[in-house]
Amino acid sequence: MANKPVIEAFFNEPTNTVSYLLADPESGEAVVIDPVLDFDLSSGEAGSESAERILQFATEKGWRITMVLETHAHADHLSAAPYFKAKVGARIGIGEHIRDVQKIFRPVFALDDLRTDGSDFDCLFRDGERFSVGGLEVEVLLVPGHTPADVAYRVGDAVFVGDTLFMPDYGTARADFPGGDARTLYRSIRRVLALPDETRLFMCHDYKAPGREEYRWETTVGAERRASVHVHDRVSEADFVAMREARDATLAVPKLLLPSIQVNVRAGRFPEAEANGVHYLKIPVKLRMSA
Repeated sequence: MANKPVIEAFFNEPTNTVSYLLADPESGEAVVIDPVLDFDLSSGEAGSESAERILQFATEKGWRITMVLETHAHADHLSAAPYFKAKVGARIGIGEHIRDVQKIFRPVFALDDLRTDGSDFDCLFRDGERFSVGGLEVEVLLVPGHTPADVAYRVGDAVFVGDTLFMPDYGTARADFPGGDARTLYRSIRRVLALPDETRLFMCHDYKAPGREEYRWETTVGAERRASVHVHDRVSEADFVAMREARDATLAVPKLLLPSIQVNVRAGRFPEAEANGVHYLKIPVKLRMSA
């Protein structure tokens, strides 16, 4: 019989992100999913407090973190993956279609030093690929739509869905970023919701739906199919696409999109520091000035 995973959630309120520590208690091997680097946009200061909290918890439990799993290149927070690589030698894994995302954003930010072969990451996962974390088996599910490279990680009856789905009372992820597509997102969601009803789904974000006072990040396939405000079983593909595209047209750009994308397509790596010891990111500017 397969080992039962232990799952610990760590919520980062400034970015509304949930990171997870997934461990096999029998072997003591663990992985971190979607860790957050603390970043203050106004000052440009970055810190590792949130990542250190996860590492300290694992250390107290006697668990060895061997890998960081990214569900996609996030646009709303900077990844703390390099922190775990530096501290404990954890490898960094992501879906193989990150190469498509790198090719999209390399010219957007004029990132001449960005490699578009995915080699900033240690592991590029294929759809359906399986690997072990101690006695646990992890299956990779390609779920594009939010971005071309989104993947979910399935471990027994638990699936870490990234930004593909939110809690049933909040809905689904946007699909208007470069390379995103609402129709593709719908089909990816239906793939996840074809799993058994009792399958547990772990969100990457929660924003507290109207009328709800507490953050939540765990639900089930059955609950999503019955009650998701965007994609329950009675919502057709055409209806979903019309809703998603209309809604996305009203959404603001994520506050941390510009720094996040530049860093996350490099597996969390910042550009090399300049002579003054400071790392610099780029801000694309398009002037709209009347004659």
